[in-house]
Amino acid sequence: MALTLAAPATSELVIKKSRFLGRVEAVSGREEAQAIVARLRAEHPGAAHVCWALLAGGQSAANDDGEPGGTAGRPMLEVLRRQELESVLATVVRYFGGVKLGAGGLVRAYTDAVAQALLTAHKLPLRKTVVLRLSAPYSLEGLMRRELQSASSLAVHHGDDVRFEATVFEEEAGALRQRLNEAGQGALRWQGE
Repeated sequence: MALTLAAPATSELVIKKSRFLGRVEAVSGREEAQAIVARLRAEHPGAAHVCWALLAGGQSAANDDGEPGGTAGRPMLEVLRRQELESVLATVVRYFGGVKLGAGGLVRAYTDAVAQALLTAHKLPLRKTVVLRLSAPYSLEGLMRRELQSASSLAVHHGDDVRFEATVFEEEAGALRQRLNEAGQGALRWQGE
């Protein structure tokens, strides 16, 4: 089962005078990840490198940001994969200390920065969601709202009838839909059918 992170976690390592600031956090996709990397570059203008690795939406990406090829982003990505993480961005900001670490030293430093951050991170099972769309008469609005209160998001639109758009966990959708149909006694209309 894929895992994600409940909250960002950080680490700081100093290796031969170079400072490595590691961070892992949940993201929705590449666009959000790139915005975070851009923000880190702005927050750390004196940093030599801002390397990152991303696993999100079944896709992966890694960037060495000027470090020798394969010494930063890819090793960071492998740490995320070994931990079975999904929808997670790992970043490491490096302040160069004047001593070259060599390819092996860089791989270890970037890997350790991410691994140390993950040691303090709270991991959660990644749960898929689905969107249920339905219409109900106004007389059932209160009942539908109560049944849908566990949804992670709920939008309600009023017109000739009440339209609901609820985001729920995939594994709970079938039972919820059955409860709604029973409560609605045939008066509900499901969109997308």
